[in-house]
Order: sequence, then structure tokens, then C-alpha cells
Amino acid sequence: MSSQFPAAHFQSFSSSSDSSKSALRIEALREWLKQNGVDGVIIPRSDEHQSEYVPKNCERLSWLTGFTGSAGNAVILDDKAAIIVDGRYTIQAAQQVDQSVITVIQLAEMTAEQWISANLTAGKTFAYDPWLLTKDASKRLEAAVKKAGGRLVTLTSNPVDQIWDDRPAAPNTPVTIHPMIYAGESASDKLTRIQAYLTEAKLDCLIISDPHNLAWTFNIRGGDVPHTPLSLGYAFIPASGKAQLFISSSKISKEVHQELSALASISEPDALLKAIDQLGQHNALVRIDAATGAIALSQRLEAAGGIADVSSDPVTLMKAIKNTTEIAGSRAAHKRDGVALTRFLHWLSTTAPSGNLTEIDTINALESFRRDTGCLKDVSFTTIAGAGAHAALPHYRVSSESDQPLRMNEIYLVDSGAQYEDGTTDITRTLIIGKPTAEMKDRYTRVLKGHIAIACAVFPAGTSGAQIDMLARQPLWEAGLDFDHGTGHGIGSYLSVHEGPQRLAKTGTTPLEAGMILSNEPGYYKVDAFGIRIENLILVEERTITGAERPMLGFETLSFAPIDLALVEASLLTEQEKAWLNGYHDRVREIVGPELEKETRAWLEEVTADI
Repeated sequence: MSSQFPAAHFQSFSSSSDSSKSALRIEALREWLKQNGVDGVIIPRSDEHQSEYVPKNCERLSWLTGFTGSAGNAVILDDKAAIIVDGRYTIQAAQQVDQSVITVIQLAEMTAEQWISANLTAGKTFAYDPWLLTKDASKRLEAAVKKAGGRLVTLTSNPVDQIWDDRPAAPNTPVTIHPMIYAGESASDKLTRIQAYLTEAKLDCLIISDPHNLAWTFNIRGGDVPHTPLSLGYAFIPASGKAQLFISSSKISKEVHQELSALASISEPDALLKAIDQLGQHNALVRIDAATGAIALSQRLEAAGGIADVSSDPVTLMKAIKNTTEIAGSRAAHKRDGVALTRFLHWLSTTAPSGNLTEIDTINALESFRRDTGCLKDVSFTTIAGAGAHAALPHYRVSSESDQPLRMNEIYLVDSGAQYEDGTTDITRTLIIGKPTAEMKDRYTRVLKGHIAIACAVFPAGTSGAQIDMLARQPLWEAGLDFDHGTGHGIGSYLSVHEGPQRLAKTGTTPLEAGMILSNEPGYYKVDAFGIRIENLILVEERTITGAERPMLGFETLSFAPIDLALVEASLLTEQEKAWLNGYHDRVREIVGPELEKETRAWLEEVTADI
């Protein structure tokens, strides 16, 4: 069936994981360390901006170990090595790395710092690249090395870069202006807001190290990293006066330069360190983002005489609270995306039972339906499409080698999203091809109950995501079950599919505010059997409650596509939960239905009938 739809434009299926050379590469790394008087080093997944998605020239962890996940740390000592990954990637890491060379450690059992403390020999020297760790991370590393009786040193060059002979060039994609019709607020007004914050906080300057915040502040977009329209660079925003951008001039056309130069002076990236020195020479008090600001920034500033105020970048919260234009854009994007996904689900329902479809076929098809909208700029992340046991891998990425067919009586999970100029989408549906087992229906319905609990939540202003997260888990906990990822993450506006500071997770301490967009995606994963996740995006909104004694908030669901009723065990749902599910499907038919062809619309009516 693969010939029915053209190959995906925005994602490939060649496996980027290759552990066959990791033994030789780790040996070469150890030799470099030895020659430089070092006995161990930490290799994070991050780049110089501590990003989740990094350009190819910063895929150091993957190149060294074969692990392709979006989070993890490798620790290489002179006699042993480990890779520490979270619960999303435990199985994937075990499959991808050469375990005769690298031990896979689950983060919940042991952190990288704990492993270092337990394995570094007293008297040995341990090193790190100061551009790849934040101040907090470097402090934890320092404590771990000290506990082991070792000595911590900073490197002036990255050791992986020194042995990576065919390292790709740094990205150099054009900068574009994000129009006001999508941004809803001018860059000059955003700069005024930021400077007002700095004045009130008595700060002299803010260093923007997060490319997402750079994009939002100056209303620019780019293509330096996969699936997120970012242009990598830095900015200085003083409490008063003109901002300064550090971004390659080769990325900036005359037209873009004219617009940006009205907002900021523009310098090449290699001017960054001298500019930090100048701040230090004026004894400036400078805010550096605790989450994305490399320790190298504060080390340089303090060495020059400045004061590093390492805390949250105020832009992160400003960006998270969407304005009315961005909210309207998100609703439009989700309607468009819901139509594309519903067409895909209809096609899948008629095609999958033949047994001729593979996971890659479904990804090609889904991207094609999205391209048919005429508005698709990119996918928002590599599509997760897992059949059978592959669905049990929360972040499974199909390759030509792992591709398998959709089989009868097995679960199929598809987690996907799109980048449109008016909004970023992310949605997951879990389907049964054929007939489900009683266990599948029980687990699916418990996940659905958790999803509904989040969708219906009403809570006072000041409530954090950590306080709400358990609502999604309660139905699973009652059966002795759980899932090893957060219930929800923030979403950008034609930016990152994973955006902070808001989260629905045990670690989500930021209070939720009206205008924030998050995902609602509880799940369940039975290893080597099946996986389940149901995801919609939700908007935090104010709620009016008669007699309320404090401001209240709730969620508006933004995503619209049918939920597979064949997997629902109706006897496990309360009447209120049935009412929500029926009401949600009413909205799907209302919003998506008029845009569909007659046959697809008839199918939608059938699969969203009241239960």
C-alpha cells in the first residue's frame, strides 16, 4: 500500500542509530581524555542552548552511543561507561546501545550524579563541557565528583567534537519574520514588556539563551533544528536602550535585517563572549536563564566582573500565556488538523483490515492528509506510529528496519502533530484493528477515564500541574497500574511542541494561568504487548462559578478527532464520563463534520454515536 501515498516530506525512516562503532568511538574518546589528563567525562544529549531537539552537528550522544532519544546522559570513565535515560527511553536505549560497552541505567533508579559518585575512583579527574550544562547541573555534578573523592575540571573544547571526523556543519537556514496576523503582538511591544520587568527587578540586562524565547521576542522563525521553526542564536536585552542580537548574518536577508535592525543591533555569534566581557566590566547584574543558560555564560560574566543572576527567563512565562490572536490561531489550526486526522482515520478503518498496511505506510498517509490542507509547514515532531508491541514504546520511532504490518486484533497507536503558521498541534489516538481483548478494553477505558478527569477539572487560580497530574492516574492506580511520563506538557504557537514552564506532571510546579496550552495525554504500556495513549490539547481558561470565593480555572479542549469506541468498556464509565464522551463527539461532528466528504462524514457519524 505504500505506493498509494507519496513518501513523507518532513521525516525519514532511515535508522540514525548505529551502535556498531560505539566501542571504537568510546575508546577514541578515552584516548583523547587520557592525553588531556582526564579520567572521565559526561556527554549530555543537549546542545549549547540545552535544547530538547538539537541540530545534527550537536547529536553527540547519538554519534557516540547509538541512542537517538531526546533526553539522556552518557558517563564515560576510563574503565566503564553508562547511559542514564528516563522511563520513556529505557527499552529504546537497551535496544540501541552496545550493552557490552555501555550499561543502561533508568533515571528513576539512579541519576547520572549518583552513578558517578558510586563509580568514579577517588583521586581521578572528571570533566565537563561548560556549554552543555546549566549552573544547577554543574553544581550537582561537582557535588557528585567531590563525594567520590575526585576532582572536577571544565573543558575548553568538547572531546566528542575533537574525534568526530565527519561532524556535520552547523545549521544555516534563513530567518523569517513571523507576521502580526499570527503573532498578535509586535516585537517592539514585547521588548517594552521585558524591559519593564528588568527595571522592576533592578536587573541591568537579560541574556536570552533559549532559541524559543528568541523567536517569540523578535517575532522570528527559522529552520535550524528538526520540526521546530527556530533560528539558533542569543540576545542581550538591557533594562534600557537597544537590544543586541547574536545571529549569523548569512541567515538574514536584507528585508529581514531592515526589520530586525530597528529593534536590535545585530552581531555575529562569535562576538558573544566579548559582549559578555563588556557587561562584566560595567559590573552589570545580568539575568541568565536557569533552564537554558549554559554555565559557561555565568562563568565568563563573573570572570569579567559582572554578577550572574541565574533564575527564570521572564520571557518563558510571557510566551506561555497566549494572546487572543494566538488562541484564535490555535483553534483554527486544530480544526484544520482535526479534519486531516479524521480523513486519515477513516482511510485507516477501511484499509488496515486488509493486512497490507505497515507503520511507515500510515505515517506517509497521515502526512499526506495534512499536506492536503495546503497550510502544513512541517510536522511538529517525528510521528510515533506503533503497531502491536511497538505501541508499548512511548517514544517509538519506526525505521525501515523496524517497520512492521498492522495486524488484526492488535492495537495501533499514532501520536503526531503539525506545524502551521497559526498554531502547533499534537494529538494521539489509539485504535484496535479487529477485536480487542477484555484486558485491552479495561486498560484503554482507565486511560480514557483519566483523560476525562483532566478535561473536566476545575481548580482555583494558583494551582500547579503537579496538583492536577494525579487525576489522570487515579483510575490506573486503582488497578495497580501507572505510566512513566508526565500527563501533559506545554505547547508553543508555531514553536516547540514541548514548551514550558507549565506541565501536568509530578514536576510541574508552575501555577497554571489562563491562556496556557497543554497536552492531556495519560497512557498505559504493557511491555512486548500493547500501548495506549489518548491525547488532546487543552487551553486553560477562566471559569465563572456562582458563589465561588476565589478565581477559578478550567480547560477548553482544542483537539477534535474521534476516540475509538471499540476499545471502550462502557460499564467502567460513570454517567458523567459518558456524558463528556458523547458531548465531545458531538463537538467533533459539529466542528469537523462539515469539512468532510459525504462518505467520511457518514463514517464519522457512525463511529461517534452516543454510548
